[in-house]
Amino acid sequence: MEKKGTDQTCFVLLIMFFLFYSFNAVKGNDFELLSSFKSSANDPFQFFSYWNSSTSFCNWYGITCKNSTHVTGIELSGKNISGDFSKSLLRLPFIETINLSNNEFSGEIPEKIFSCLSLRYLNLSNNNFTGSIPNGFIPGLETLDLSNNMISGNIPVEIKLFSGLKFLDLGGNVLKGEIPNSISDLKNLQYLTLAGNQLIGGIPKELGQMKNLKWIYLGYNNLSGEIPKEIGFLSSLNHLDLVYNNLTGEIPSSLGNLTNLQYLFLYQNKLTGTIPKSIFNLKNLNSIDISDNSLSGEIPELVIQLKNLEILHLFSNNFTGKIPRALASLPRLKVLQLWSNKLSGDIPQNLGKQNNLTAIDLSTNNLTGKIPQGLCNSGRLYKLILFSNFLEGSIPKSLSYCRSLQRIRMQNNRLTGGLSPEFLKLPLIYFLDLSGNYLSGRIDENKWEMPSLQMLNLGNNRFSGNLPDSFGSSKLEILDLSENQFSGRIPSSFGGLTELVQLKLNKNQLTGSIPGELSLCEKLVNLDLSQNILTGQIPFGFSKMPVLGNLDLSENNLSGEIPLDLGKVESLVQINISHNHFHGDLPSTGAFLGINASAVAGNDLCGGNTVSGLPACKTAKKPVWWFFITSLLVVLAVLALALSVMLFIKRRNEMQLKTIDNELDSDWDLKFFGSKYSKFITIEDILSSMKEENIISRGKDGILYRGKSVINGVQFVVNELREINTCLIDSNFWTEMENLGQLKHQNVIKLIGICRSEKDGILIYEYIRGENLNDVLPGLSWDYRRKIAMGIGKALKFVHGKYSQSVLVGNLSPEKVIIDGNGEPHLRLNLPGRIVSGSKGFLSSGYVAPEAGESKDELTEKSDIYAFGILLIEILTGKGPTDAELGMHDSIVEWARYCYSDCHVDTWIEPRIKGEMLNHQNEIVEMMNLALQCTAVDPTARPSGTHVLKTLVSFESRSSGSCVSGLKVNLTTTKN
Repeated sequence: MEKKGTDQTCFVLLIMFFLFYSFNAVKGNDFELLSSFKSSANDPFQFFSYWNSSTSFCNWYGITCKNSTHVTGIELSGKNISGDFSKSLLRLPFIETINLSNNEFSGEIPEKIFSCLSLRYLNLSNNNFTGSIPNGFIPGLETLDLSNNMISGNIPVEIKLFSGLKFLDLGGNVLKGEIPNSISDLKNLQYLTLAGNQLIGGIPKELGQMKNLKWIYLGYNNLSGEIPKEIGFLSSLNHLDLVYNNLTGEIPSSLGNLTNLQYLFLYQNKLTGTIPKSIFNLKNLNSIDISDNSLSGEIPELVIQLKNLEILHLFSNNFTGKIPRALASLPRLKVLQLWSNKLSGDIPQNLGKQNNLTAIDLSTNNLTGKIPQGLCNSGRLYKLILFSNFLEGSIPKSLSYCRSLQRIRMQNNRLTGGLSPEFLKLPLIYFLDLSGNYLSGRIDENKWEMPSLQMLNLGNNRFSGNLPDSFGSSKLEILDLSENQFSGRIPSSFGGLTELVQLKLNKNQLTGSIPGELSLCEKLVNLDLSQNILTGQIPFGFSKMPVLGNLDLSENNLSGEIPLDLGKVESLVQINISHNHFHGDLPSTGAFLGINASAVAGNDLCGGNTVSGLPACKTAKKPVWWFFITSLLVVLAVLALALSVMLFIKRRNEMQLKTIDNELDSDWDLKFFGSKYSKFITIEDILSSMKEENIISRGKDGILYRGKSVINGVQFVVNELREINTCLIDSNFWTEMENLGQLKHQNVIKLIGICRSEKDGILIYEYIRGENLNDVLPGLSWDYRRKIAMGIGKALKFVHGKYSQSVLVGNLSPEKVIIDGNGEPHLRLNLPGRIVSGSKGFLSSGYVAPEAGESKDELTEKSDIYAFGILLIEILTGKGPTDAELGMHDSIVEWARYCYSDCHVDTWIEPRIKGEMLNHQNEIVEMMNLALQCTAVDPTARPSGTHVLKTLVSFESRSSGSCVSGLKVNLTTTKN
């Protein structure tokens, strides 16, 4: 018995020893595997600094353990970690959760990833993974998210082997081929997202066998064929999104069986037929968007059954008949968009009284009758779009008290009456178009107080009286009062509308002279004052307007000579001065070169070419002695020039190029990067360029001058840095500047030299012939804007990749971007915290990231990404951080986020590119999405330069009908 007890004791001790050894072996193995992962990854924000041997790996950042013995979870989402996927993670024996989403991992996903049998959750979304979906399977895997990478190839047939999947997201990649029928074997699947790929073929009818599906998102592909009726068998389905495909046929009536459906999105397909009546049995529906198809028939009154409906988008179809009266009975209805159909009859007079309306768009139909009084009863209506109908009567008085209104478009109807004093005081309206009606009365007798107003069009009505001195807004960009009966003078106060891009006052009865103050509108592109009774001369200030492109002064009583400098306005491409009383020479340059005869007819002008049809101007004979005097002066000038050059060369040969006393009695140290410029540019060239007449710009980075070598005429740009010796004289200055001098990239303006004295510094840049982005942006097409965004993105990626933290942009803004004659952008770099004009310098810039405090040390590459995001917003909207219509919003970023999520694209994009929206809508929306990612408050949530450039490049390669799956917003809120 004693021996038996001893044997049992030994056995227990042996088991305990084995368990103890196994525990420590596992513990040591997990430590080594995690350390291997750490060593293979690039961690710029040092999250792995917590991973050290002094603490248990179960206490490491992002690590979850079970019983403090082995790793079961890794959560490192959004930490900007880069590198390849480490295979060591797959060897963790008890790993259940891996979340590496929203980082910068790249390369192919390892084949062995699907042999890690303990995995239950795998999220690698929003990285830079390439290659195809690996083979293999994990029966117990419940979540697989590979979305928003660059994964290519087909969806493997073997996907069916992941029998335990509940969540599958492969969207936002470049997957091709058809959706395999085998995907229907995933009987437990609840969420299926394949959107934003290049999938073709039909939607497998076998999807109808997946009874647990709650979410289907297959949009933004090239799927074709009919919507399978079998989808109607999915009784648990909550969300069905098949948008932006090539689906044909009718909407299956079987969808009426989806009693749990809340979101039905079928827009931008080629669907035909009527709306199945069964759809109106879906009482849980929150949103219906079947716009941009070829659907027809009437909208039935059965819509009254959808008591939970908030959004109804049926626009751009062929619906006929009346707007259902039942819509007025839907208590939760917020957004109603029925535009571009063939609807007739009147608008339901009770619409708005019981609804919760925020946006209404019924434009481009055949509607008649009056505008209902109760549209703004919710107190939340911000958009009212009714243009191009046959509506009549006056503007409802109730709208004059609707202070939530921001956008009103009621042009091209038959409205009568005037504008009430209360209507002129709506505080948030920024877009008001009432043109093409029969409105009348005076608009100058009551004070305008519309501080947000950017666009006002009252053209083609019957308004009379004088023009108002003010509209209560300094933000007006478009002002059209044409084709009315206005009289009196053009107010000189219009010169204070500094944001004005277009001013149309044509076809009125305006008198007096053209106020010279209009030339102060430096952003004015289109000015039309034709068909009035104006007198006097063309203001000479028009010759100084920097972007004036179209000038029409025809059919007035103007007189005098045409200012010769008007022909030197480079931006002016079209001018009409016909039927006035002008006399004298017609300028022979610019827009006058080859001007059409009809644009100068009805005057007493001479000159021009054969196209103008004007007679040649008579020239008085000059006496013979004049010729001799002129010749003598020319000879003397040539001799003087030759003598000056000889004296200069002699002085230059005696001059020391490294050090020279300037006018401040200081020594200048000069250094060039490369010998190309050192042979031609001297200290004297540099110092002599710093004169008032050579100033290009003044900014927070100092003063920029245009310089020119006396020897060979080579041009350069001088950046003068005043009284910042404390920033310049430390030992690192030359080293850091040399980093800048070594940068060579087509989108980076090269720093060719530097010099400094005791108190001052000078940077010498190569000269790029062009204009800064601020000056050219208003007139640029979408293609040029995209090209500019991509060029700047390339520059940032290059700089960040080349020198990482040592070279940053710091305060990226339009003034630092020069656009050359080919539309290519060139970015001027400097060192943040050094190239400033005061103690705070760049910190006052609206392009600086919120984390930037009083020290340059708080700036990172992600700070540049933030500034680039602001720049993208400006490229898209034309609004910068200091001049955007912020309303209740505290910043341009907050305003952009609001516009992106709640407004039509048409409400926030630059007016110049609105006409291009049809072909480029997805790219525009995606670029705004990217801008908002770049301007995230949390720096770690911002993408890298690599990711930014990859997204911008995808705009070129992606067809106009595709979009990333991560863009889960309703893109159909556009156009009006």
